[in-house]
Amino acid sequence: MSQPPATLFLVDDDESVLRGLGRLLRAAGHVTKSFSSPAQFLAQLSGDTPGCAVLDLRMPGLNGLELQQVMASKGCHLPVIFITGHGDVPASVRAMKAGAVDFLLKPFDEQHLLAAIEQALRKDAAARAGRAERAVLHARHAALTPREREVCTLVAQGLTNKEVALRLGTTEKTIKVHRARVIQKLEVDSVAELVRFVDRLGQG
Repeated sequence: MSQPPATLFLVDDDESVLRGLGRLLRAAGHVTKSFSSPAQFLAQLSGDTPGCAVLDLRMPGLNGLELQQVMASKGCHLPVIFITGHGDVPASVRAMKAGAVDFLLKPFDEQHLLAAIEQALRKDAAARAGRAERAVLHARHAALTPREREVCTLVAQGLTNKEVALRLGTTEKTIKVHRARVIQKLEVDSVAELVRFVDRLGQG
């Protein structure tokens, strides 16, 4: 299934800023969607579209920092760039600690904004690829039986077939059968790959 194009979600209550920002970013070749309020943006929020969010800091209702929190609470992982005419150090620190890519003061340098957006899009693409890979790993691991998961864990810890058999109270021959099935279901070619698989699974 084809993925929708990366989209820049612009949220600013100042219509003139929103229009200017949209023109600038579209001229640079980006797809944009503009929202004049956080509520309008949240009503259409979907984590399915790749891209990033460019948020004004000071808006009526939810401010930019609060909107960033709501996005996170809804499982929206879009990278965020803040733009503001009222920034201060505590606000910028709070934004960056929450994962913002950049915090730009108006009037900002256009090239700086475009560079921040490119960084945000790369970050989003990498995060999506990582989540997709982990989903595949979890699906393969979920196909193991409870006994095969035990064998998988112990083999990944470096135990031999004999040691695994002793630990689980069965025969070495039985463990060899389970181990072969584990390797087949996880689609790995060796114990070394199985160890790396379990490590990546744990990172998810």
